[in-house]
Amino acid sequence: MDLVYKDHTALEYAKMACDTLMKKFEAEDLPPKGRFHYHQGVFLSGMQKTYELCGEEKYYNYIKAWVDSIIDENGTITKFDKTQLDDMEPGVLLFMLYNKTGDERYKTALDTLLPLIKDFPKNPEGGFWHKGRYPQQMWLDGLYMAGPICSEYAKTFDKPEYFDLTAFQVLMMEEKTIDKDTGLWYHAWDYAKEQPWANPETGHSPEFWGRSIGWVPVAIFEDLGYFPDDYKDKPKMIDAATNLLKAVIKYQDSETGLWYQVVDKGDDKNNWLESSCTCLFVSAICRAVKEGYMDKSYLEYAKKGYEGIINRLKYDENGVIIDNICIGTGVGDYEHYLGRPTSANDLHGAGAFILMCVEVYKAFHE
Repeated sequence: MDLVYKDHTALEYAKMACDTLMKKFEAEDLPPKGRFHYHQGVFLSGMQKTYELCGEEKYYNYIKAWVDSIIDENGTITKFDKTQLDDMEPGVLLFMLYNKTGDERYKTALDTLLPLIKDFPKNPEGGFWHKGRYPQQMWLDGLYMAGPICSEYAKTFDKPEYFDLTAFQVLMMEEKTIDKDTGLWYHAWDYAKEQPWANPETGHSPEFWGRSIGWVPVAIFEDLGYFPDDYKDKPKMIDAATNLLKAVIKYQDSETGLWYQVVDKGDDKNNWLESSCTCLFVSAICRAVKEGYMDKSYLEYAKKGYEGIINRLKYDENGVIIDNICIGTGVGDYEHYLGRPTSANDLHGAGAFILMCVEVYKAFHE
């Protein structure tokens, strides 16, 4: 039975969001224009999953047009920052293009990106720096930026060392950022314990920022889609993601179904309900249930969160508007997160919305 809410299925909402952004931007103009970056990557990942469900070629053509605007005839990525995991993430789009076209440019680009990830700067315990300018710091976001591309590369090209790399980063991030009392994960961890935000004893940051936590189970379940069933650390990875989701569920707003910008402080009137983290949590819960990692009873939380987001949507002549999306942010204290501006239909917010709709459709559609 399809989940139809306010006259549309979840797949229809995914297509509406794709169509709205396609109307706003020619593929090559997606911001930041001309750069291989996760903003485009997460949006187009959602579009790719939408295409896989509906088969409408306009979505494939749009993805290909964006990739081809940045990868030249030799397979060179013309503009990306090798010091940021954020600029590795769009590589997930290259597998489908390579499989469908056989064009070696896409494999050449992948063969450029993956060694860069493998050799990315690491702290003395082996954890990826988040960016070159953030030495010794691990951020939750990095699991999404580097994990899925490594996992798919490992399976596609029989490079099992990338499974090991991905699993190691996940389990280390859990160890360094988990709060034993709540089960939530802090946004970041500083090996050096030198950052102004770092706890001087543990090195972790002080707050549970919604979207950073949302990337974690979304990334892990995407990783596990490529891992061998008998991989030694697969049960630990499943537990890491599902235990985090069970912790998150406790903080869902009972009235709206949404989650807060700072997840655990919903009783503060200055805290606010944020759309992108809600989308990521719903997406991950649906996938966990669909994969058999969590009981079907958890879909009630996903359904409530999904309906909460749909209730928030606005519409104009160009299509659907997804608002109350926190713009990108660094690591900081509570006031830092509360003070972040919001946007409407920015790419990582739209991407999170589309990913949610796809997973809701899969979980409820039979």
